[in-house]
Amino acid sequence: MTLDLATLTGDYTIDAAHTTIGFTARHAMVTNVKGKFLDFSGSLHLDGADPSRSSASIDVKMDSIDTGNADRDGHLRSADFFKTDEFPAMTFRSTGAESLGGDDYRVTGDLSILGVTKPITIDLEFNGAAKDPFGNERVGFEGRATILRSEFGLTWNAALETGGFLVSDKIKLNFDISAIKNA
Repeated sequence: MTLDLATLTGDYTIDAAHTTIGFTARHAMVTNVKGKFLDFSGSLHLDGADPSRSSASIDVKMDSIDTGNADRDGHLRSADFFKTDEFPAMTFRSTGAESLGGDDYRVTGDLSILGVTKPITIDLEFNGAAKDPFGNERVGFEGRATILRSEFGLTWNAALETGGFLVSDKIKLNFDISAIKNA
């Protein structure tokens, strides 16, 4: 049974086993490096009849970063980047939500990294809602946002002999979210 977002209201818990919180950064000006965080939690409050009353909250453990390369992950955890000993979490708290028509939504909120909080906008597509085989009501969203890492104090870089820098300032965030309605 498929459910329509307009009929959904309630509180949901993000299902970390079926959710990806990831990013893409340009490396050496020629390729993209992708990564994700493996340890996070979050919640959604949905009001399908009035999306402006919906909200989201996500907490990410920064030392759970995974780019598929242990040396790179260690460097990202270090004082050059995330300083995970001092700043163990990245957080997002929504401040607004709106329908853009159809299955498209926009969520605005505050992203905190390294103790710096900046507003961001996340464009989301509603992927659907359904009862799973275990009787849980699930919803799914796919989203993306772009940030400048320098705005959060993430400024480490290395100049390239051919011009440009090793790591782009622009970081693309991507989300594939599955959440289960709270009982």
